[in-house]
Amino acid sequence: MSSGTIKRIQRDKGFGFIRDSSGQELFFHRSAVQGSFDSLTEGQRVSFDEEQSAKGPRAGNVRPE
Repeated sequence: MSSGTIKRIQRDKGFGFIRDSSGQELFFHRSAVQGSFDSLTEGQRVSFDEEQSAKGPRAGNVRPE
């Protein structure tokens, strides 16, 4: 389990980006959020599982802290 902060959210498109503790940015889709995607805010701390996709690293099982 990793942690980071929400860097940017594109609510209308259903995705966002998380910056982890090392400074790496990871994509996440609204379907990866445990709870309400609409309740997430930029700058909010979250925990997540890092996964690899064809397009690079992404976050799965995103949970607000």
